[in-house]
Amino acid sequence: MALRYSKHHGLGNDFLVLLTDSLPLDAVDQSVALCDRRTGIGADGLIYGVTSEDHDISMELFNSDGSSAAVSGNGLRCLAQAVARHRSVSAFELDVATPAGIRHCSVRATDNPKTVVATVDMGTVTAGPAPDVEDLMGAVAGELDRTGAESIGVRRWETCDIGNPHVVCQVDDPKEIALDVVGPAIERHFAEGVNVSFVTVNGNDQLELRVWERGAGITSACGTGATVAAHVFHRWGLIGPRSVVHMPGGDAVVDLSGPLTLTGPATHVADVEVSDV
Repeated sequence: MALRYSKHHGLGNDFLVLLTDSLPLDAVDQSVALCDRRTGIGADGLIYGVTSEDHDISMELFNSDGSSAAVSGNGLRCLAQAVARHRSVSAFELDVATPAGIRHCSVRATDNPKTVVATVDMGTVTAGPAPDVEDLMGAVAGELDRTGAESIGVRRWETCDIGNPHVVCQVDDPKEIALDVVGPAIERHFAEGVNVSFVTVNGNDQLELRVWERGAGITSACGTGATVAAHVFHRWGLIGPRSVVHMPGGDAVVDLSGPLTLTGPATHVADVEVSDV
């Protein structure tokens, strides 16, 4: 029997989505195999939209390395678009059960039939995990055989949790950060891993962000990362409650003024049938 996946991306952060009645027993193995960009279909993660008796749908997300993620802002938008296409509607409301709690999604159409805009309830930002060293950036600088924390370019940092853990690092220019080096160097100081965002203010209520994601590596955008970055920079007094976060894949809007929301596009790429062997 062939399984029908759809592929979507939220600002270049791409996901395979399978709408199903139950989570497959080999979900981890399938995520690793199908997300491989050389031998599989290729994606940052695989989302199972599982039929739920209590909510519209449940989301189970596995990163490309097979690890699970409790929530994803871009992933939620992609799942919402997959459900909208399955129901043949262009605008609707959806409650998604995730391991981090219920997340409400509001979907509306755009002029491009392959793209929708979705606003997602992102929940609550709480304190994040502590690293295994007292001077995190100093330790990372030493491990990278550099002269001090300034050589990494991090001016200050804070950990947060929004269903998954993050380190938000204020830097002068995210484009100057060697993500593939500094990202994993910071992440390995956290027992359960962590997403690492490098962020700067680049305009009135505007942030620029690049990210190293736990379980996926460098991605074009990170919805939870954008959300916690806006939360932290607002608390630091650097931006207002509503901000635009610019990422390599495009822009998302974070609104802290009421329920914490993330708004951005989701684009359908293709439908793919995979033999269930």
